[in-house]
Amino acid sequence: MKRLVLVLVAACALAAPLAASAHPLGNFTINRFSRVEVSGNRIFVVYVLDLAEIPTFQAGRIDTKAYAKRIAAGAHLTVDGREAPLVPGALALAHPPGAGGLRTTRLELILRGPVLSASSRVVYRDTNYRGRIGWKEIVVGAHTRSTSDELRAYPKDELKSPLDVTTTSVMLAPGSGKPVPPALSSGRSLAAPDRVADSGFARLIGRGNLSALVILASLGAAMFWGAAHALSPGHGKTIVTAYLVGQRGTPKHAAFLGLITTFTHTIGVFALGGITLALSQFIVPDHLYPWINLLSGLLVVGIGGSVFWSRWRQRAAQKRTKPSFTVRFRGEVQHGHVHADGGHSHGHGHGHSHDHAPPTSLKGLVAVGVSGGLLPCPSALVVLLAAISLHRIAFGMLLILAFSVGLAAAITGIGLIAVLAKRAFTRIRMDRGLFALLPAASAIVILVAGILMTVRAIPKVGL
Repeated sequence: MKRLVLVLVAACALAAPLAASAHPLGNFTINRFSRVEVSGNRIFVVYVLDLAEIPTFQAGRIDTKAYAKRIAAGAHLTVDGREAPLVPGALALAHPPGAGGLRTTRLELILRGPVLSASSRVVYRDTNYRGRIGWKEIVVGAHTRSTSDELRAYPKDELKSPLDVTTTSVMLAPGSGKPVPPALSSGRSLAAPDRVADSGFARLIGRGNLSALVILASLGAAMFWGAAHALSPGHGKTIVTAYLVGQRGTPKHAAFLGLITTFTHTIGVFALGGITLALSQFIVPDHLYPWINLLSGLLVVGIGGSVFWSRWRQRAAQKRTKPSFTVRFRGEVQHGHVHADGGHSHGHGHGHSHDHAPPTSLKGLVAVGVSGGLLPCPSALVVLLAAISLHRIAFGMLLILAFSVGLAAAITGIGLIAVLAKRAFTRIRMDRGLFALLPAASAIVILVAGILMTVRAIPKVGL
């Protein structure tokens, strides 16, 4: 009965309405848009800055004048090869709600450019926030359509590879009439740009009444979301399965992997949170993710290489030993070997099951567990920062721990399935035919997975 009550409470927590939203391009992104246009005989640039949750949290209270000067300094305009200054003018600022109760930022700024006396070649370059991930778009003309509706509606089919335009070159000619600066957005157009549904995990930190029942239900929901996150692409499910199948994995080893994954993921979230709070001026958190991915890939390559070398040496040693007889005794197989000894031969037997995989090492288990939990989930970092912002640090830490436990439980479950499935084949001769290749094949799977992870990570770190 108690279990049924807990399940119902957790279900109620999971079924809560989607009251929050998140940035569609991710919590780390800094997105920029520029519109270059001519009004009368003067060039104007409409500049839009869209900060996701984590950059907004890092920025704290935004000094609009300081931001306007910084943006103007990073936006470069040349007319017929001569540098032309851009002077900041009117601006508008809003903080649309984001994930986990955090805010996002939308800043619109009008930059006033030079006067055109004749048709000229105009080159515009946006160097603001160079190197930061996000949408970068430039259009020319007051009536030219923006792909993202000036960062209000990001195309869903381009979210994985956002637009990256930072330079444009165009011929512009002066118009007639008096120069009129472009209008800024206001109201809903400024305060409610495009957002997607917030993740269920991030919503938990913003719940209202934190009664004991709500806290318990929230922790159960956090474990659910952690398990669901573990079942998404990544987190070394293939590596864990291949490692435990190829080695002499046991349920205890699978459980140990879960503990290591929980510890690594929880510490990783707290460490990245500390960097976000204290070292963001020196280390940009979103720049760390590619390096963590690279480190994880290299770690998996090391695991795969080590296991493959171990299997190779073991197989070479087995080839040097010649079996002379094979008998069955009480369900076990007795192997005899013939050895040369002073011109005489003698045999001896030993009994064992047909699992010729090498024993599971502690170092290998730790490495596999670390590789599964090394990359912190961005939603977990959002929860930590939201907990700090809402003065719910203890609750946020509990949610992150529960999330990590759920993630590790899913990985442990996958490992247990692999171990139990392997045990189901204990009566099959594992030292013959294709089964004899299973230990080496599992090592190759780990090695290939690590190489693929490393290859995908290298371009993102700029190596």
